[in-house]
Amino acid sequence: MSLPREASTELFRGRHFNYEIITLCVRWYVIYKLSCRDLVEMMAERNVDVVHTTIMHWVQRYIPEFEKRWQRFARLVGTSWRIDETYIKLKGKWAA
Repeated sequence: MSLPREASTELFRGRHFNYEIITLCVRWYVIYKLSCRDLVEMMAERNVDVVHTTIMHWVQRYIPEFEKRWQRFARLVGTSWRIDETYIKLKGKWAA
């Protein structure tokens, strides 16, 4: 979820932390379902001092913007799925 430099300058203007740290925390929060306190510990291992409430504010601020930007590239998914063949196990034997 890396943003180009031009987009990052506008979106992250006036922030204390580098845009790469912010996007990394938000991405890990969303993808890996980590808590804000887990992210604080992970950032501390990388010598970045951040408070869990700061990460929570980043998540609330940037997830809607990231979703809006992602929609330009996401493909629509249909409501129906088709499977050619399905095999199930009946009494220990595979059947079509």
